[in-house]
Amino acid sequence: MRTRLAALLAPVLLALAGCTAAGGEGATTRDGAAQGRPSPFQDCAGLTTPAGATPHGAVSESVPNAADPPAGGPPLPELTLTCFTGGAPIALRDVRGPAVINLWASWCAPCRTELPAFQRLSERAEGRLTVLGVNTRDTRSGAQSIGEDFGVRFPTLVDQGESLQRSLGRSAIPLTVLVDADGRVRHVDASGALDDARLAELVRRHLAVAVPQ
Repeated sequence: MRTRLAALLAPVLLALAGCTAAGGEGATTRDGAAQGRPSPFQDCAGLTTPAGATPHGAVSESVPNAADPPAGGPPLPELTLTCFTGGAPIALRDVRGPAVINLWASWCAPCRTELPAFQRLSERAEGRLTVLGVNTRDTRSGAQSIGEDFGVRFPTLVDQGESLQRSLGRSAIPLTVLVDADGRVRHVDASGALDDARLAELVRRHLAVAVPQ
């Protein structure tokens, strides 16, 4: 009886072992393939500009008849983050302003909802402001897949330790930081997924920059 029972159980145990092994190997292979693909994001070399230089030879356009945003505001935190595409680390305080910085992760549903609007903002406002992503608490393969699926191409930094969130005193994402030409934080938005109209309004109100529609 024992011999017969062992014979019946053997194929089941082997099948279960095969599923586990195959699943683990498949996951490793998929993750390796994702990391081997070219990055959808732009490199970060253009994020900083030497003192006195004008980015892309462009002049920022202010909103006609709009009041200038109030002076002051804290500077960006003194942090250095890596670029998703590699290369030299980027000091946040060296990022060319005015800038819109979006903190996001692939597992965050509101982040996925609003990322295409930030991509469109980067295209419509090119030469007027910098759009920069900061991917946080995420896997590289997850961030890469979102960039590919949603056509996100603006430069993206990596902040797995949530250092920027902690420096800003915020815990939730998505988080959008509006920074003026002097590198000072004018507004931090944590209201949820932003659309094109809301983004344009935030940029107009806090940075006095017109975004073509």
